Amino acid sequence: MKIAVCIKQVPVVSMLKFDGETRRVAREGVPSEVNPYDVLALSLAMNLKARRDVEVVAITMGPPQASEALTQALALGVDRAIHLNDRAFAGSDTLATARALSLALEREAPDLIVCGRNSTDAETGQVGPEIAEMLGLPQITAVSALALNGDSISATRLTDEGHQYLECRLPAVVTVTDGAAAEVYPRRERMEAARSMPIETLAAADLSDDLSVFGLDGSPTWVDEIFTLESSRLGFVARDVSPEDAVSQLVEFLDERGVLSGERASESAGMARGPRAERGGTAAIWVAAEIMGGEVRPVTFELLGRSRELAAQIGASVEAVLIGEADDAHVRQLTAYGADTVHLASGSELAEYDAESHTAALAAAIRQHSPFAVLIPSTANGRDLAARLAGRLKLGLTGDCVGLDIGEDGRLAQLKPAFGGSIVAPILSRTLPNMATVRPGILTPCAPDYSIEPVVNRLDVGHVARSRVRVVGSVADESAEGAELERASRIVAVGKGIGGPDALDTMRDLADTLGASIGATRDVADLGWLPRQLQIGLSGKAVAPDLYVAVGVRGPFNHTVGIQRSGTVVAINNSARAQIFRASDFGILADWREVVPPLISALKSRT
Repeated sequence: MKIAVCIKQVPVVSMLKFDGETRRVAREGVPSEVNPYDVLALSLAMNLKARRDVEVVAITMGPPQASEALTQALALGVDRAIHLNDRAFAGSDTLATARALSLALEREAPDLIVCGRNSTDAETGQVGPEIAEMLGLPQITAVSALALNGDSISATRLTDEGHQYLECRLPAVVTVTDGAAAEVYPRRERMEAARSMPIETLAAADLSDDLSVFGLDGSPTWVDEIFTLESSRLGFVARDVSPEDAVSQLVEFLDERGVLSGERASESAGMARGPRAERGGTAAIWVAAEIMGGEVRPVTFELLGRSRELAAQIGASVEAVLIGEADDAHVRQLTAYGADTVHLASGSELAEYDAESHTAALAAAIRQHSPFAVLIPSTANGRDLAARLAGRLKLGLTGDCVGLDIGEDGRLAQLKPAFGGSIVAPILSRTLPNMATVRPGILTPCAPDYSIEPVVNRLDVGHVARSRVRVVGSVADESAEGAELERASRIVAVGKGIGGPDALDTMRDLADTLGASIGATRDVADLGWLPRQLQIGLSGKAVAPDLYVAVGVRGPFNHTVGIQRSGTVVAINNSARAQIFRASDFGILADWREVVPPLISALKSRT
């Protein structure tokens, strides 16, 4: 058996600086490392190798210095290393990268291809599914556990509701996330020994006679001028005062902002919906609707709301696409929140989400109707679907957007955070339709109008083949309340600084008093104190509550990128160096044990 592991060398994101004069990210002097999720992929492959007769091949694409990532892989025990190294690869976007890797992997014919869930510099999560599509293989993304069973694999896949147990025959592609394996790094002596090991180098001409499919020429997307995200937080910190005084100041501050009374929430209830646009004549903006727990997810309404604003600028219609079983209530909701038309694709093969079958259905519909843009929620299933769809239709795709704009030239600019959210990169596409996934909790929905009668179009997507990935079971972790974070108006987030899971009862008391949902940092999720579905930040959820209270949260970039659209941010931490204070409106420098109990009492006394 052969396992191929795709790895990438990335800069240490927290050390990058943005030069405001040159409008460039300064990489000079910034060290590089193997992408952390790719380290998990390597560790998983080595765990499998320890149990079976397996050859493990590591492969990377990058400049000469990227060979250091392969040296690390060899030091961990992989059998061979392949470096795609050619100036012709420079400037590749995810599609061009996936194409080059696919051509190299096709030569190797591995039984299992393992990738990290996403990279920390681009955070797209697109390359794995695009490789799967280009090689015609089944895919399982966000894998937190995997086992080899002869000529098949069994895997646990994290979803926004909980997790799925899946089975799939080999060959296949998987992307791994936290839990799949432990992060393992080689000792210094192993690294030194690995430097003398051979690394096979492949040039672009070794993969294809047509070099235009690589690099900038083969990339359907490009980056416009990047800009920084300037913080608008007040940054006030109450220090050297008694806990009671700090709590009093905080409650007064929240009252002044109208947060506790809910005034801010009512002021931002949603924009008015414009008149219905007629189908035909101009291209449409499509929104791929997503259902979870029998309900349309709020991010769908957010996408419809922004689509109406964009459509008004270019004279287009807004159309929702719903794949799977739908009822009249779903159709009426989609119409009320902004869809001029609701396209439906149904059938037994489409009843439950599956990457291959839903890709086939949506690809067929896009070919028939040629929309101007296709917007997909940046959820577990949305990211899974969008990347495979882009691979099939050879389209540019921008993942995890935080905004969408129409330029003077009529192009759709897809605003993507990069390098941990410290900068925003407007992405433009050379292909139509434009495709993007958009983070939940970022955009504003329309105020719904249920007086509008739905217009329904039933899509003929032809025969959809049965999925090669079998769902053995699904578990919805009701205790996780993960879906609630997308629509929560108030959130209490807990970090490792609370000390341990015994403190969660107090945190839940605070949340209940505020009428808030519970959120977590990655550290808390890694420790198992709270479910992974509650994780907020770069590798978790983006949220936009009216009030965000962070208790014991350090607040590094990978967390604060997920709370940028929050209304008011409050931080309680006993370290003056905690980065969360710079991302907060009001901070209290004190031990949470001294502050949270009187805060709960003060809030309860108001009811």
